[in-house]
Amino acid sequence: MRTSNAASPPPTVLLTGFDPFGGEALNPSWQAVQALHGRRIARHRVVAAQLPTVFDASLLKLTHLLRVHRPALVICVGQAGGRAAISLERVAINVNDARIPDNAAAQPVDTPVVVNGPAAYFTSLPIKAMLQALQRAGLPAEVSQTAGTFVCNHVFYGLMHALATRRGFKRTRGGFIHVPWLPGQGLPCMASEDLVHGLRLTIATALTTAQDIAKGAGAVS
Repeated sequence: MRTSNAASPPPTVLLTGFDPFGGEALNPSWQAVQALHGRRIARHRVVAAQLPTVFDASLLKLTHLLRVHRPALVICVGQAGGRAAISLERVAINVNDARIPDNAAAQPVDTPVVVNGPAAYFTSLPIKAMLQALQRAGLPAEVSQTAGTFVCNHVFYGLMHALATRRGFKRTRGGFIHVPWLPGQGLPCMASEDLVHGLRLTIATALTTAQDIAKGAGAVS
């Protein structure tokens, strides 16, 4: 009987960004995420995918990606124009409250992401260790307490709800990162190469940090 010598495929990191919205020509989240597609980080393979900036449709696409790739780590990335730093989001809340319409002209106000779902989920990423890695690399970074109430938070909450409730994802870490504008979109902004480097650092840290840094034990506030 012949046996196969083919090595098993490496575990997957799912990295998502959004398409442009609000009349803009590009979205830095997708530009940065796309640059990491196919890379190997800490013996994991990065798969990048674009989500539509549309309520509901974004979660349908994300759910499909989870089912297909069965990732060990999921980081969803979005644009936060006006922020000056890479923002590591701590909390996703069960509210859709759109200041502007999404790309399908939907503008929900005070609706739940998941009917009868928990009020909020905390990220399962080691955000303090990620913050420290970014700051040590000289990149502007912060822990953010709000991902807003637009499609970014919608995806963040939907991701964490899926990881908490769907079979086979109990060990999968997930969370959300906001990135600033690129040069030419507005100020403040961050260079594309810094966004890509920053995301690579956050992925590597998440894959190699079993337990997050506790405040008072060397964490950077």
